[in-house]
Amino acid sequence: MTAPAEFKNFIAGDWVAPSTGEYFENRNPADWNDVIGRFPRSGPDDLKRAITSAKRGFALWSKTPAPIRGQVLQRVGQLLALRKDAIARAMTREMGKVVAETGGDVQEGIDTAFYAATEGRRLFGRVVPSELRSKWAMSYRRPIGIAGLITPFNFPLAIPTWKMFPALLCGNAVVFKPAEDVPHTAHLLVEILLEAGLPPEVIQLVHGQGSVVGRALVEHPEVPVISFTGST
Repeated sequence: MTAPAEFKNFIAGDWVAPSTGEYFENRNPADWNDVIGRFPRSGPDDLKRAITSAKRGFALWSKTPAPIRGQVLQRVGQLLALRKDAIARAMTREMGKVVAETGGDVQEGIDTAFYAATEGRRLFGRVVPSELRSKWAMSYRRPIGIAGLITPFNFPLAIPTWKMFPALLCGNAVVFKPAEDVPHTAHLLVEILLEAGLPPEVIQLVHGQGSVVGRALVEHPEVPVISFTGST
């Protein structure tokens, strides 16, 4: 009997084992004997290392012109479109929706990537009229820092992309903690981001329990943005 594949976190530009040395099994809900893989049961130390790396990624990515950031997301959309069927089938195996529905989930990711890509040339500021003769005011958009994203199992690709692609387009770095039920779909998404040319330290993928990794993420003082969809 072949041993199940062992997956890793993506931290500091590399696929790495969890500091805890612990893993959990991800199984096909339609066939409990079908083990998709073993995924990291990470701890707070893994999360801290991911945030340290994301700070370096932010320093680079925030200075990258928005149209170039958009070009990366354009390539992400193209790769998602090329692999739509394969990703949909992998998602069905992982979380149980029929392929027609998981294909729609992937299409949401494709559409979000292409939409975000075009925003790279529309990150407009504003010039605001002033009542003072010698004054004028302007505003512009700038990235905030690290976005901590915690996502649920029911839309394993769509919801992460709704959160992630706008954050990346605006120049933020991302620490991504997917639901424990759908770690493989998250792994596939991060692989595509890297293949599309996203600088490695801009994206961090940390698997694990919400009560451990998720809590450490939302409580970390150097993560100014949290986007959470799920339950307590």
